[in-house]
Amino acid sequence: MNKNEVKTPRNQKGLVDPKSIKEFKVYVETTLLEFLLFKMTGTSRNTVKSLLSHHLVAVDGVPVSQFDYKLYPEDTVIVSKRPIHKRKVAEFKILLEDEDIIAIDKPSGLLSVATDREKGKTAFRMVSDYYREKNPKGRIHLVHRLDQDTSGVLIFAKSHETREALQNAWQDIVTKRYYYAIVDGHMEKSAGDLADYLYQDSCNLMRITKNKSQGKLAITHYQVARERGPYTLLKVAIDSGRKNQIRVQLGHIGHNVIGDDKYGEPSNPLKRLGLHAYELAFTNPLTHRSYDIVSPMPEEFKTLMFEDAAKKAPSIEEKPARKPTRPTRSATKIAKGKKRQAERKHYGPRKGKRA
Repeated sequence: MNKNEVKTPRNQKGLVDPKSIKEFKVYVETTLLEFLLFKMTGTSRNTVKSLLSHHLVAVDGVPVSQFDYKLYPEDTVIVSKRPIHKRKVAEFKILLEDEDIIAIDKPSGLLSVATDREKGKTAFRMVSDYYREKNPKGRIHLVHRLDQDTSGVLIFAKSHETREALQNAWQDIVTKRYYYAIVDGHMEKSAGDLADYLYQDSCNLMRITKNKSQGKLAITHYQVARERGPYTLLKVAIDSGRKNQIRVQLGHIGHNVIGDDKYGEPSNPLKRLGLHAYELAFTNPLTHRSYDIVSPMPEEFKTLMFEDAAKKAPSIEEKPARKPTRPTRSATKIAKGKKRQAERKHYGPRKGKRA
């Protein structure tokens, strides 16, 4: 660790110590200075600016020192008792970047955005650090989320206006939301459609209900891509974006996603959740530009589901070269040889040739 870097205070379990920070939710568009003056009643402007200059303030887990930093509804402002310094920009895979969005390949195990339990180690923090190195006054905005243990395509907007435009029309502008899911067992049908009403219980788990007024409709389509041993690889498309819907609906029909101990007790051969968001296609309503962003299948998925197939069916380039054989005489030469033999038998040897 850099000697000038001070970590956010954490407890014995490695989680952020809630006693060391104060959190404030943003509900209206404003600036960071005005917001803190409003929330921290009796605090002077110089004191607030001192908090900022000493790196004691973060927005959605990203340290901020600009007093005129723009805040938007749903932002979370954190005031810490200890400095929250910048980190070195972590490496991550960018699938696409233009003047409006950044699309990354989020790894499994990484949160999309800060939570009550984790403030710093998030995809949002990583992309923010990366973008602010290029544009110190810029900021990025999360457009949608992936579960912590789900890998794949994750989209960030480079402006509040772009995020709002995408989010407000998300159901209409998205044409593809495709996932790979590896489940326990073999499906009874090679393809199917699942439509269930989901609600969140008191433990923040998603449940299926027959009461339409209690839940929200979740529609999931699946198709079997490959079976190997006790596992099945599915291609999954969703029409709705309900929390954990793929995991809940597949588990409900008796085929839990592997590694998903949140909704069942499936096997865990990958030591991670067997769910990957591999394709997302949409149109930006502001610019009318269409995107079709693809994240390759994770290597561990390939190893589990295709390793034996690769060994049994090598490509043409992998086949060993055949040993060279002696050239054979053509049918024409054989016919000529037989004709000369017949002539010698009937007429005798040719002139000048020995008998």
